Amino acid sequence: MAAIIVDSLTKRFGDFTAVDAISFEIPEGEIFGLLGPNGAGKTTAISMLSTLLEPTSGMAFLNGIDIKKDQDGVRKAIGVVFQDQSLDEELTAWENMDFHGRLYRIPKKIREERIDEMLRLVELEDRKDSLVKTYSGGMRRRLEIARGLLHEPSILFLDEPTLGLDPQTRNHLWEYIQDLNRRKGITIILTTHYMDEADRLCDRVAIIDRGKIVAMDTPANLKSRVGEDVVYITSNDAGRIADRIKAPWILGAEQYNGEVIIRLHSAEDHLPELLRLIGGDGYSIASISIRKPTLEDVFLYYTGREMRHEEAGAADRMRMMMPRRS
Repeated sequence: MAAIIVDSLTKRFGDFTAVDAISFEIPEGEIFGLLGPNGAGKTTAISMLSTLLEPTSGMAFLNGIDIKKDQDGVRKAIGVVFQDQSLDEELTAWENMDFHGRLYRIPKKIREERIDEMLRLVELEDRKDSLVKTYSGGMRRRLEIARGLLHEPSILFLDEPTLGLDPQTRNHLWEYIQDLNRRKGITIILTTHYMDEADRLCDRVAIIDRGKIVAMDTPANLKSRVGEDVVYITSNDAGRIADRIKAPWILGAEQYNGEVIIRLHSAEDHLPELLRLIGGDGYSIASISIRKPTLEDVFLYYTGREMRHEEAGAADRMRMMMPRRS
């Protein structure tokens, strides 16, 4: 059964289209990734699905509930961990959780039992009486996840959950997210611009760029479309090499920032011939390396450029137009 159905969902701010007719379905219990740079439309998509923004056009259903016709029903079914922190730093972890439970009208006895359960789940029970302002970034993220689960949602939105965290803390949170999905069977939509995060966590990934979904599949299948291997060649003649290098076993070649990126099968077998092709045309090579494709390569393959961690113009424009959360 589909937990989420999205059909041609679109959001425009004046003449700026932040999300452009995206469509997908997510079965129950899947971890689904929206992968793209800041400003690509990920947060806007999540905001529409969580009823914070009204779509310009299109439809979406969460557990069969129409996001336009029954916003209260949608909100009861979902939990959300926002990209920007939304905890009250002057309250303790317990007080933040209790306040959230009261907003959802969870009866006191059940509320207290769930708070204890969720704080144990994220290993914060020993710090439940500490003020949030004394917490590290990773602890705050774990508390936000616990709070988002307090009313037992069947769908959880995680918007850039590890943004700004150190690698060790990011890995720790990844383990929590995977364990949460396994133990509770919650459907998770994760937005991220970290390729390794999407690769490790997600059952399927939709690559979104400039408001459009440009590819969608499992990480393994997406990488297989690029090729079995990727050869990186650094050269002053990168542009000319990319334009002229041809062979039946070369799947494609692009030039980016002084590098030729060549996609092919069995790079080790073809490397001597590849070097002869380049050398025969008189081009110089500064360095060469071979590796398996990553989701970064997939993004480059579908968009013609590397992932940008920041797209300030589009992102800032979108933020100015979105209503602030209180």
